[in-house]
Amino acid sequence: MSEKIVNIRPVPPPHPILAASTVHDVKISINDQIATMFQENKLSDLKRFMTKRQCLNACNTGLIYAFHCFQSAGILTTTIATGYNIRELIWVGVGLNVISTLIHVFENVNKSISTKLMKDIQNIRDDKYVDEGTIVDDTKDEKKSGSAEGGA
Repeated sequence: MSEKIVNIRPVPPPHPILAASTVHDVKISINDQIATMFQENKLSDLKRFMTKRQCLNACNTGLIYAFHCFQSAGILTTTIATGYNIRELIWVGVGLNVISTLIHVFENVNKSISTKLMKDIQNIRDDKYVDEGTIVDDTKDEKKSGSAEGGA
C-alpha cells in the first residue's frame, strides 16, 4: 500500500494588533449585552410595577366603598339596637365595625405598597433605580419567604 505524505504547514501566531482588537471587541460585546440585560430588567420591572399599581388602585377603590358601607351599616345597626335594647343586634353592629376596620387596614397596606411602587417607577424614570425591593417581588424563592422580612 502506498502512503501519501501530506505536508501540514504550521499555523502562524495571530498578529498582536488583530488579537488585541478581537479581545477588545469581545469585551465591548459583553458590556453591551450586560447593559442590554439591565435595560430589559428595568423595562420589565417598570411594566410589572405599573400593572401592580393599577391593580392596587382599582382594588383600593372597591375597598374604600366597602369600608364606608360596612362602617355606616355598623354604626346604624349599633345605634338602632341600642335604642330598642336588642343586645344580639348590638353585636352584629360591632361585628360590622370590626369588618370595616379590617377593610381599612387592607386599604392602608395597599396604599403603602402603591406608594413604594410609585417611588420605584420614579427612580426608573430618573435612572436612579436599584433593584433590591422585596415588598412586591412575587418571584422570590420559596425558601426566602419563610424568613423574617421588614414590614411595609
